[in-house]
Amino acid sequence: MPAPEATTTDRKFLGRLSLPERRFVADALRTETVGGVLLLAAAIAAIIWANTPLKDSYAAIRDFHIGPAALGLDLSIQHWAADGLLAIFFFVAGIELKRELVAGELRDPKAAALPVIAAVCGMAVPALVYTLVNVVGVGDLGGWAVPTATDIAFALAVLAVIGTSLPSALRAFLLTLAVVDDLFAILIIAVFFTSDLNFAALGGAFAGLVVFWLLLRKEVRGWYVYVPLALVIWGLMYNSGVHATIAGVAMGLMLRCTTREGEEHSPGEHIEHLVRPLSAGLAVPLFALFSAGVTVSGGALGDVFTQPVTLGVVLGLVVGKAVGIFGGTWFAARFTKASLNPDLVWPDVFAVASLAGIGFTVSLLIGELAFADDPALMDEVKASVLVGSLIAAVLASVLLKLRVRKYQALFADEERDEDQDGIPDIYEEHTPEFHLRMAAIYEKKAAEHRERAQLAGASRDEADRPA
Repeated sequence: MPAPEATTTDRKFLGRLSLPERRFVADALRTETVGGVLLLAAAIAAIIWANTPLKDSYAAIRDFHIGPAALGLDLSIQHWAADGLLAIFFFVAGIELKRELVAGELRDPKAAALPVIAAVCGMAVPALVYTLVNVVGVGDLGGWAVPTATDIAFALAVLAVIGTSLPSALRAFLLTLAVVDDLFAILIIAVFFTSDLNFAALGGAFAGLVVFWLLLRKEVRGWYVYVPLALVIWGLMYNSGVHATIAGVAMGLMLRCTTREGEEHSPGEHIEHLVRPLSAGLAVPLFALFSAGVTVSGGALGDVFTQPVTLGVVLGLVVGKAVGIFGGTWFAARFTKASLNPDLVWPDVFAVASLAGIGFTVSLLIGELAFADDPALMDEVKASVLVGSLIAAVLASVLLKLRVRKYQALFADEERDEDQDGIPDIYEEHTPEFHLRMAAIYEKKAAEHRERAQLAGASRDEADRPA
């Protein structure tokens, strides 16, 4: 009997996913795609709103303060979106990371090597590009982290718009890149954008996280327990000087993402399934609505390509991301002797690497943190993030469209289920049961066609009979 397909593809880069992993990736990306379309719509709405006669109302709403001042939470709407709503986004990111580490692509160090190296290079090279541009142009080095992030939702929205059905291996590679990317973005925010620490508030946040962990360990159930506790932890983390989204990540990482006997889904997967639509459909689009509203004019767009800070961001996203991810992947594959899936070619990897240059949500957040003391420069950096992400999206769309027929054929093969048992045929081709079911199906069809042939012959004989 031939060896199962899974064992023959484990050593291949971008090889076929296991069926459970494929289903998880498909479910996760389906929600992110819808969220990405909403994110794109919110960004366009923000730009239009901020560049019409209604721009004063946009600024008034964005800068309107609300919240209990006694608790240190009298924040602007924009601030609530960046520190509050994005905590939900990073909570989901924490669950994704935990799942990848214990049950996904990152659980096996050998399998994790390629996407991790690709993600690290995909962050290091954009930072290096930005730094070089600003050293040569005598610019501000404080924005080195802005072009390091990838926005998976925006990238998937681009795929939805251009109608490209990527094979599951490429989609999983993009998702894993984004997960590792989020991890390092979290570390960058925690290490480089932490203000003066309030150790009392930080201690309270840590104590709250310990209580959160103990409740999970004791398997205490009820949203009415965890949601108020999460809000307290978030408030304390915000007042500690550490960016408040770190609280969301920490709580996400604490959830159990492995299944026990009798469980179809782990608690982490269940909660992620509930919270991801809130993150992708509400939190991130609202953040985009109040962060992407920058003034766009011919002069402003020209400045993007002439000022070292903004040029560094654009080149970091467009050139740094593509070169970093592709170069890191290629060298890692050569070093680990991993062979590329024979159905794909290296230009496919470069196209996905170019798509990863869309660095919208986290890039905007880091831009706000890096240039908080210079609102004018902050807006210029936001404009450069928008321009860089747009160029990366167009470039990736062109590259992906060149191979769209191949992708569609591979996607159709992955989806084909001729025996209609709910499992794609490609996962059953090495089992005798599948071929026996298919034989029965074809024998039934053959019998139907023989019967139709007899009926057609009888009808023709009757028509040819003399009246």
